[in-house]
Amino acid sequence: MPKISKRFINLASTVEDRTYEALEAIQLVKQNANAKFDETIEAHARLGIDPKYTDQQLRTTVALPQGTGQTVRIAVIARGEKVAEAKSAGAELAGEDDLVEEINKGEMNFDLLIATPEMMPKVAKLGRVLGPRGLMPNPKAGTVTTDLSNAIKEFKAGKLEFRADRAGIVHVRFGKASFSAEALLENLKTLQETIDRNKPSGAKGRYWKSLYISSTMGPSVEVDITTLQDIQQEG
Repeated sequence: MPKISKRFINLASTVEDRTYEALEAIQLVKQNANAKFDETIEAHARLGIDPKYTDQQLRTTVALPQGTGQTVRIAVIARGEKVAEAKSAGAELAGEDDLVEEINKGEMNFDLLIATPEMMPKVAKLGRVLGPRGLMPNPKAGTVTTDLSNAIKEFKAGKLEFRADRAGIVHVRFGKASFSAEALLENLKTLQETIDRNKPSGAKGRYWKSLYISSTMGPSVEVDITTLQDIQQEG
């Protein structure tokens, strides 16, 4: 069993055993993100779904208005002129069979993989190396496309793919501790709206079971989902 540090115990003592209003929860998480680096802020939503059923699966994207605060390394598998288009649009890696072969060998120096539709038969053969890492391109996630320039631009700006795991929990990073509380709230609100908008047709009963937010090295804080849903975004 891992030993819990005194630092973490002290931080955890500041979190009461209750749900917090959304902005209050964010402010507390920011306050407790006191590591020597800019901690990532994450949301963990337990949903009333069972992803083993196809009509209860959740996989989509969210464009965070304030970005993620992280640099996303993008690789693109394409053919011909599309390779040059990807590189000029900012992709760190772009290629055809050469890149497929590198990935097949386990060389994956990227955070996101985009592919053109015509290359998917070759990409599909990489399922055993891409699948476990959640890197397989998917049309629903916007990572299978002919519009490479726009896709790369959006993902660089803060667009994220996310999906519910086998337990029906969604894990999404939505900013950095250095962000203002208001910027984090805007990102979290956008995430909540995206999850609600993409509610699986087979979801039964209570959709939101719980929502916790935390920083990389800090304790989690439970958010009152109703207070978040009640917030009205401008625009």
